[in-house]
Amino acid sequence: MTERFILIPGRTSRQGCGISEGKSTEGYLGETTVLQVAPEDLARLGIAEGGRVRLRSATGQVELPVTGAKAGELPPGVLFIAYGDISSRLMGSDTEASGMPTSKGIDVELEKIA
Repeated sequence: MTERFILIPGRTSRQGCGISEGKSTEGYLGETTVLQVAPEDLARLGIAEGGRVRLRSATGQVELPVTGAKAGELPPGVLFIAYGDISSRLMGSDTEASGMPTSKGIDVELEKIA
């Protein structure tokens, strides 16, 4: 069963520090390869901390582990991931002449896989 969500990729301090240390470092990869989900959504969907999900957007698909967002950080129906390779796979390439593809408010389908 899949459910629709809005994905908000963004910067985090750990992701920013990881860029200067190297994109193959544990700190950078640990920050950019885990999806944050509102605790209410995790409970409702029966997804455990560290469980794996599949995310599909109009342009790509990824599988990754989840973690519960801190209470009050994300409203139900909204997901967060730090900018990186995973988030880039879900973004379109059209820049609409701005030089930057749309990277916020991506419509995605989430499916529990483990």
